[in-house]
Amino acid sequence: MAAETDLDAPPQASRHPLDLPANLLASLGTVWIFVIMCLVVADVIGRDFLDAPITGVAEFSARSVASIVFLQLAAAICSSRMTRSDFLLNIIGKRSTAAVKALDVFNALVGAALFSALAMIAWPELQGSLASAEFYGVQGVYSVPAWPFRGLIVAGSAAAALCYLLSIPGILARHAAVPSSEDPLGGRT
Repeated sequence: MAAETDLDAPPQASRHPLDLPANLLASLGTVWIFVIMCLVVADVIGRDFLDAPITGVAEFSARSVASIVFLQLAAAICSSRMTRSDFLLNIIGKRSTAAVKALDVFNALVGAALFSALAMIAWPELQGSLASAEFYGVQGVYSVPAWPFRGLIVAGSAAAALCYLLSIPGILARHAAVPSSEDPLGGRT
């Protein structure tokens, strides 16, 4: 039996070139959240019922938050889920789809520039962390090296910048394919 095609449905958006690696990074971040959740629950149970807390859970969880965010940034950019307000773009789009296209491209360029700058700023900190064997925690009680957390910020920022740059051809194609009378944002909500 052949699958039926909905002729009234909007055309499928082209996939971002980095969808697969970005989704893999986001999946890693999701698994990391699950592991932290399990550690926190185990720590609470150990602390309250067994009088045996798990050392370092609070410190590890606190350091993990930024790393998880940077792991999931690229997937948010690839799927056009970065936070934005479409109110003004809808008003502008009803008057000029070219202006919306220009603003979308400008947004991608600014995003790429900001995340590139963040990666460049964080790079020396990563190098310093590696060179000095920096760690978080209390030596002898609980310690974890700092470089993996700093490395994920650099890698996540670089991936986000690349995703923004590689989204520009899709933005241009999306705006060219949608007539201005249909949807000023080119199918994005």
